Amino acid sequence: MNVVRSLDQLRREKNSVVTVGTFDGVHLAHREIIREVVNRARMREGRSVVVTFDPHPKEVVASARGAVQLLSTLDERITLLSGLHVDLLLVIPFTFEFSRMSARDFYAAYIDGRVGVSEVVVGYDHTFGRDREAGTKDLMALGRDLDFSVFAVHPMTVDGEPISSTRIRRSLAAGDVERAERMLGYPYSMTGTVVTGDGRGRTLGFPTANLNPLVARKQIPGNGVYLVSVAGAGIQRYGIMNIGVRPTVSDGTAHVSEVHMFDFSRDIYGERLEVSFLRRLRDERKFASVAELTEQLGRDRDHARHLISSLSYSPTQSKE
Repeated sequence: MNVVRSLDQLRREKNSVVTVGTFDGVHLAHREIIREVVNRARMREGRSVVVTFDPHPKEVVASARGAVQLLSTLDERITLLSGLHVDLLLVIPFTFEFSRMSARDFYAAYIDGRVGVSEVVVGYDHTFGRDREAGTKDLMALGRDLDFSVFAVHPMTVDGEPISSTRIRRSLAAGDVERAERMLGYPYSMTGTVVTGDGRGRTLGFPTANLNPLVARKQIPGNGVYLVSVAGAGIQRYGIMNIGVRPTVSDGTAHVSEVHMFDFSRDIYGERLEVSFLRRLRDERKFASVAELTEQLGRDRDHARHLISSLSYSPTQSKE
C-alpha cells in the first residue's frame, strides 16, 4: 500500500475506485467497504484508493458529546489498512478551515480533481462535507455531474445493531471488550510506556507493569480486571490487567492501568508494551483487607489461565 500525505505526491488516475472516511478502528463494517473498493477496482483494472483524515475530525470540530476517544491512532490505522490490499492511502490533514469546505467543493477539488475517480464506495449511512451536510443521494447527484458512479454497502450488524465506531467506544467504556472485539474483528488494544509505580503489586506477589498510555486520547476500557495479551520489549505473554483507582490500597484519586504478566519478572521500565483485551474477568472493587485482595488476585489468575485454553487468539496473532 502506497501511503501519500501530500497532494503534490499524487498522480491523478481517473480509473480509481475510492472510499472516503475516518475509519477509526478499521472495524468489520469498514473492512467490508474496503473489500468492495478493492474488488471493484480489480474488476475495472483500476486503482483502489482509501482517503482518510488526520487528526480525527471530531478532535477539530467541537462535538456536543465532548472530545472523541480514538479506537486507533493514524499509525495503527495504516497498519490495519496495509493488510487489506489497498493500492493507495491518502491522508488529508484535517483543519477547521478544511472542515468548512462544502461537499461539492471537496469532491470536485480533491477526489475528482486530484485523485481521479470512476466509482465511489460508501457505507449505508455515509455523510460528508461541511457540517455533514450531504448524504448518499447527494453524492449520487454529484457523481452524475462529475462522471463517477456510487455504490453503497449494506450495514453489518452485531447483536442486532449496525457496527459503528461509536458503538465500539460505548462497549469499551462499559468494559465489554468481547462485544467490541466482535465488531472490530480483532481484540482491542492499547499501547503504553512502562513507568514506575509504588511497587505494591510485587509485595502482594503480583508484580505489575504500570502503563502510561502512548496517546492520551486513545480509548481505555472501563474500570475492571481483564485477561490480556502483552507484546513488546521481546515479550509475548498472557496476563491480567487492572484498570481503575485501586480502592483497596489507595485513596482512589489516581487512575492507573497496570498489568501482571504470567511467568515474568524482568525489569522493563521505559519499554513500550501493547496490551490486547481478551476477556473481562470482573469489576474493580474495594476489599475489606489486603489479604482479601491478594486472595482475589489469585482467583483472577486461575480464572484467566483457565480461559486461555479456550481462546483462538494467541499473543503473537496479527490483527490483519
